Amino acid sequence: MKRALAAALAALSLTGCGYHVGGRADLLPSTLHTIAIPAFANASPRYRLTGQLPAAITREFLTRTRYRVVADPNEADAVLYGTVKNYFSFPTIFDQRTGRAAGVQVHVFLDVKLVERATGNVLFERQNYEFRGRYEIATDQAQYFDESSTALERLCREVARQLVSSILEAF
Repeated sequence: MKRALAAALAALSLTGCGYHVGGRADLLPSTLHTIAIPAFANASPRYRLTGQLPAAITREFLTRTRYRVVADPNEADAVLYGTVKNYFSFPTIFDQRTGRAAGVQVHVFLDVKLVERATGNVLFERQNYEFRGRYEIATDQAQYFDESSTALERLCREVARQLVSSILEAF
């Protein structure tokens, strides 16, 4: 009997340890059912990111969460506002034969804020949220094609994945 009681107490003490499987938490209020993600403001020289990022974030919310994404912020329980603060790209690898860039590093800085529409409470906010990506450039002119747009799509997907995880886990 004492052993059974000790085993039960040990099992109960382990259930409240606070651990959870990554990517499964949802610390947003249970009253939230819809989120609007309008186009991001742009303070950078790269105009396409303001449309690509909200689209990628919308896809991520739809595939990973229970939330419905709506177009009209006035019909949403929460609104995700964003600003592309800056965009930098610079060569990191050079082809020794031609002296041309063969690899490019990209940095994007965002300000994001998730606001509960009814109360105005800020549920999540991150200033100067930095994301990095890298892509290769073909050095052979016969095989060259512009990789930057594909790299930006990959970067947007990565931003969306990290941002939604951060919002859900309040990290």
